[in-house]
Amino acid sequence: MEIPYTTTARPDTGLYNAKLGIWLFLASEVMLFGGLFSAYVLLRVGAPEGFWPHGWLSVTLGTVNTLILALSAITTLLAWVACKVGDFRKFKMFHAFTLLLALTFLCVKSYEYHDKWIHYEIHLKDGRIADGHLEEQDDQTVTILGRIIPGDQEQLLYDLRSQKNIPKDEIKLDRSNILKMENYGPRHNTFTAIYFTMTGLHALHILGGCVVIGFLWGPGTRMWKTDHERFTNRIEISGLFWHFVDLVWIFLFPVLYLT
Repeated sequence: MEIPYTTTARPDTGLYNAKLGIWLFLASEVMLFGGLFSAYVLLRVGAPEGFWPHGWLSVTLGTVNTLILALSAITTLLAWVACKVGDFRKFKMFHAFTLLLALTFLCVKSYEYHDKWIHYEIHLKDGRIADGHLEEQDDQTVTILGRIIPGDQEQLLYDLRSQKNIPKDEIKLDRSNILKMENYGPRHNTFTAIYFTMTGLHALHILGGCVVIGFLWGPGTRMWKTDHERFTNRIEISGLFWHFVDLVWIFLFPVLYLT
């Protein structure tokens, strides 16, 4: 039995099945990310004054990733246009660019995550706080590249934008003098928790998009000859999902990196 409306529009909605399905799916995605953005706002408003991080993320890397996703939005659109005009070579080229740009985005994000995982805040028994990137450690000592501040000046660790030329020295700490040692992972504080949750979920969407785009670029192209119109519709559907992912990042970037 042939499924109706796979390429032609339904009379009740004016959309073919897959396009109706993707719009319903994207509506649920809006509610998902909308809830997370609302949680971010409430967590930030409820944070003690002076203890919400500023300048913890690299604006340069965030800008690079924004440009990467913006460019990928263009290439996925051009891939769909190539399908519409029947240019297989250009379709393969533009879809390959989209996939490469998506993987590049994930690589940059992985670098940012790694930077947080090796960044430690170390509370010492004498009341001071050591903060910096882990260089090496053994059973007796821990070496970081960073700084030590008095315990009563912990706020210095939160607003990095207001501080210029923060010193970064190689500091060797005796493990016997360490009270608590924790990296800047999701459990570090409220900001890192919501940051990893929101960007991690977004990265999973990017990864899922890569799987779909990779399939349509590779084995899925067999439909190009057998059912070209339906294949073109699949490219359009994947493109709509990709544009949504791009749009989410357009909101994530200023909220997390610029405020």
